[in-house]
Amino acid sequence: MFISSAFAQTAPAAAGGGDMQSSLMSMLPLVLMFVVLYFVMIRPQMKRQKEHRAMIEALAKGDEVATAGGVLGKVTRLGDTYIGVEIANGVEIQVQRSAVVQVLPKGTIK
Repeated sequence: MFISSAFAQTAPAAAGGGDMQSSLMSMLPLVLMFVVLYFVMIRPQMKRQKEHRAMIEALAKGDEVATAGGVLGKVTRLGDTYIGVEIANGVEIQVQRSAVVQVLPKGTIK
């Protein structure tokens, strides 16, 4: 009395050549999402990595640097993978080149 009867319906017939076009149109949002992801996230990250690599390679003795740990100091020794950083008079530490996050302007550290 309260439940209505349900009748099965047949599926509409698919058009002959439209199947290929509909599958391409269904993949379009996925392709657009990857394109946006590339330009918003991947490309800027690659650009930052390239700039960081150039900064690390351009380090020279006497440069004032900041490390990833927040240590400020002056570069005293250069090696292939490690650099010597003087953080106080007579106190030198050894850090990885990749730990340098910023080259400071001359005279920043007194």
